[in-house]
Amino acid sequence: MNTSKQSSLIVLFLCTVLSVTAQTSVVPEWTKKVGARSFPSDKTVYYVNSYGAVSDTVTVNTKAIQSAIDACAAKGGGIVAFKPGTYVTGAIFLKSNVHLRIDKGVLILGSQNFDDYPDMDSRIAGLEMKWPAGLINALNVKNVAITGEGIINARGKFCWDKYWAMRKEYDAKGLRWIVDYDAKRVRTLLVQNATDVSVKGLTFKNAGFWTVQLLYSSYLTVDGVVIKNNEDGSGPSTDGIDVDSSSWVLIQNCDIDCNDDNFCLKAGRDWDGLRVNKPTEYIVIRKSIARRGAGLVTLGSETSGSIRHIYCTDLYAKNTDNGLRIKSATTRGGVVEDVYFVNSVLDSVRNAYQFNLNWYPAYSYSELPKGYTMETVPAHWKSMLQKVTPAEKGIPAARKFVIQNVKITNAQKAFEINGLPQSLLEDFRFVNSIITANTLGTMEYTKGWKFINTSIDVSTKPVEKKKEPTGIEEQERLKG
Repeated sequence: MNTSKQSSLIVLFLCTVLSVTAQTSVVPEWTKKVGARSFPSDKTVYYVNSYGAVSDTVTVNTKAIQSAIDACAAKGGGIVAFKPGTYVTGAIFLKSNVHLRIDKGVLILGSQNFDDYPDMDSRIAGLEMKWPAGLINALNVKNVAITGEGIINARGKFCWDKYWAMRKEYDAKGLRWIVDYDAKRVRTLLVQNATDVSVKGLTFKNAGFWTVQLLYSSYLTVDGVVIKNNEDGSGPSTDGIDVDSSSWVLIQNCDIDCNDDNFCLKAGRDWDGLRVNKPTEYIVIRKSIARRGAGLVTLGSETSGSIRHIYCTDLYAKNTDNGLRIKSATTRGGVVEDVYFVNSVLDSVRNAYQFNLNWYPAYSYSELPKGYTMETVPAHWKSMLQKVTPAEKGIPAARKFVIQNVKITNAQKAFEINGLPQSLLEDFRFVNSIITANTLGTMEYTKGWKFINTSIDVSTKPVEKKKEPTGIEEQERLKG
């Protein structure tokens, strides 16, 4: 089928007339090659307590923990561990061949002092700039692990409060597009320019910003991680796991309750993202749960370097805002393609499928208000304001999706689909799937969509269930 604009009635018609031939889900061969290829030695254990760490919920133990890490690395690697207790720390930096083990009975509390997170070169929300280090950092390293049955509570409310206070000021000045970058908030775990890194078993709570960011890295495993970001309230931008211009990543057996995108794939924003031009590719997400959050699997909104070769299977969403989600904008560019979303169950989501290539204009598009000059604004403002030329380079594309063996029940809306007149959402195949929703929704600017052995049941009953809002844009709507 080839149309530039479809109504919801046409969608229903398609579901009734296309072939009902069942097809077997194909698993790409590359999926066997994802994940960390090595793991640090366990020959020696270095306890942070031997380097001066104190379990008293007050002492900031950053120097003691870092000393243990440095000593371990100097001897060729091993395990850095904690005696049972509660330890406060600022930013710590892992080194190659070090295994940071946070055992059951150990609670790590993030410092609530911004001074304990020094600025460093990084990328945040698609833009390279100076940004505070994470609570735990694996930078420019190889063969590293962070594991255990312990808890890392970032205590991020101090970051949330800072953001909302700045929003009032910035919104009034017409600066919604830059406030997220000026409100420098703390990530919980940052893996950057690293290879062969394993993150296993830990529970993360109350991130100040994104919880786990995997940036410019390859051959990574995130396994059995639990994220609980809503215990101290609803923090803005507390994404679960962000895969950012990284490759050969395995994410499995995770359980995420957050306040923005649960599993999110990113690849740079606008002029700066097109300059860097690093894709996110060869990613497997499987056997995982999304609870509260803005999207079970979200592709974007930073798409500039392209997002491709993605395999998502055996996922479960409950009360998540969106099931499968695409976000981009007409200044982003990049292609989202070769995506498999299969063998999954979604219950009580707001939108089963939300695809938008012109997402959230107030945030997505940058314009310098009167009273400011390019000569006096910070460097990262200039990057955001740099125009993409030619303009056509900023038009994103999304194509070649396989959505198979997916059961969706109690959704508020089945489809919220918005391509662009100059960039149709192309070649989406729905196979052996079920959608039960309150309303059908709409589709605009699509091409070559096929529904094979797929049923869509739209109820006429009103939705009685009221769900606490998640996702930063929904919070903003309710805050007025």
